[in-house]
This record gives sequence, structure tokens and C-alpha cells, in this order.
Amino acid sequence: MASASVGRTSSVGHAWSVGRRLAPAARRDQILDVGAEQFAARPYEQVHIADVAAIAGISRALVYRYFPTKRDLFAAVYRRASERLLAASELVPGLTLAEQVLAGLDAHFDFFVENARTVLVANRGALAGDPAIESIISEELAELRRRMLDAGGLRGRKRVRASIALSGWLAFVRAVCVEWLADPDQTLTREDVREMCLSALLSALGGEATQTTTPGE
Repeated sequence: MASASVGRTSSVGHAWSVGRRLAPAARRDQILDVGAEQFAARPYEQVHIADVAAIAGISRALVYRYFPTKRDLFAAVYRRASERLLAASELVPGLTLAEQVLAGLDAHFDFFVENARTVLVANRGALAGDPAIESIISEELAELRRRMLDAGGLRGRKRVRASIALSGWLAFVRAVCVEWLADPDQTLTREDVREMCLSALLSALGGEATQTTTPGE
């Protein structure tokens, strides 16, 4: 006998099982997967919970049980993407800050390119300035700064100086990347943006950027 569960395919080829019972955590992840696809594929204003529910093969009521509003769904999608960026941005002690940041920048650029529409919505679009989104961005930047400082082994006055410089630099990188993504002509290449960000870091940190230190020094 054929199963009562019917397969449904998303816009990027993911097959969802309609009518299949899932554990709460798995169902939440499924909704986040569909939501992420929808927010990546179309403007925020054109994403509808009814479409998310239909693609996932569930009712709108069930989507709302996990995410009361579309804004809540977007915030959860954005937080998960931010967590994945942090997971891909692990730093290695024993290198100079400049060397560490170069490796981290590539992960950062990959994140921005892969999540371009989502990043633009959060920084310049419908949810720019939203407290929940701003909180996620602030937490992400603070964690990236802490990791850089810890991996660099900076202490005392050097750490305070570098912390202030990195705070401004990370905000600069985000602003530059948003402008780069928003440019319809893509005037600058990825390498241009990478070089710009690194030059700004070297200027902000001075000698500390090229000093190799060991944590605990």
C-alpha cells in the first residue's frame, strides 16, 4: 500500500514530506529551512506564511505555533545564519591578528554572499533597526571581537586598545559588505572589498595587527 505521506519539493530541490509527524525540534528546523529559502528567494514583503506552510506541507496554524509572526520567523532564520557564521569563523591562536582576520573574512564574505537578500533586509530593508535583529547583530559582532582578542592573546592596555579598534572595524566590515551587496553593478570585486577591509584593520590596530602572540602572554 502506498504511504499517505506525499512528497513536496521546495524551490531549491528539498523534498518535504506532507502530513508526516515530526518531533518539535525537527518541525521547527523544517520551518526554518523553508523560511530561509523563501527569504533568500524573494523580497521580505512577498514572503507569506501561507506559502511557507504549503511548501512544508503543514497548516498555517502550525507555523504560527512556532513563530507567531513573519518577523519572528525571519529573526529565527537570521539568528541561525549568524550562529553558522560564528561556527565557520573559529580562529587559530599563534597567528597574527591580520592572519586570523584574513581567514575569518573569507567566511564572512561567504556568509554575506550566500545570505545576500536576508542580510540586506536586516540591514537596509524592512527590518533594519528592528530591536530583535539589532540584538542578533550586536551579539554576533561582540562574539567575533572576543574571539579575535582571545586568539591574539592580547592583555592589559593592548587588549583594551584592540577591543575598541575591532569594535569599530567589525561595524565597518558589515557596512562595506552591505553596500557591496546592494550595488547592482557589482563595481567592486570580492578581492577589492577584502583588501579594503584588511587595510582598515591594519590602520586601526597598527603594530598589534602584525604581532604574533601566544594566549596567556
